[in-house]
Amino acid sequence: MPQGSPELPGLQVTVEKVVHRRNPDFADAHAHTFVYHLAIANFSDRTVTLLGRKWILTHPDGTREIVEGDGIVGETPTLRPGEVFRYHSQHVAGGPLRATGAFHGKDASGAPLHVRIPEFAMDPAA
Repeated sequence: MPQGSPELPGLQVTVEKVVHRRNPDFADAHAHTFVYHLAIANFSDRTVTLLGRKWILTHPDGTREIVEGDGIVGETPTLRPGEVFRYHSQHVAGGPLRATGAFHGKDASGAPLHVRIPEFAMDPAA
C-alpha cells in the first residue's frame, strides 16, 4: 500500500465466507485449501479504483508471510458510491493461519487510499 495513504471512511471489506477443503493427494505442507469470499463495499461519497492488495498471513507459531501484488483476482475494480465488488480466491497451506491486510487504490482525483481487510481465520478445525 502506498506510504502514508489514508484509510477511506465508508470503504468497507466484509469476509462473507471461508470454506476449507482437504486434499489428501497433496503433501502435508500444502494439504489444506481455504477458499475465502470477500465483499468490498463503497459507502463513501467518492468513486474509487482498487489497484492492489497486501495480505499478512500469521501462522500458529507467530511467523508471518507477506503477500503483495497488483490487482484483485486480476482486476482493478472501480466502485462508485453504493457499489459492491465481490470475489473469491484461495490460499493453500499446511494448517491453520490468520489473515488480514489491505487493498489500496485511488479516488477519482488520483488521491491514494486504502481499506483494511478484517482479520479472519483459515482453520481446518473450524
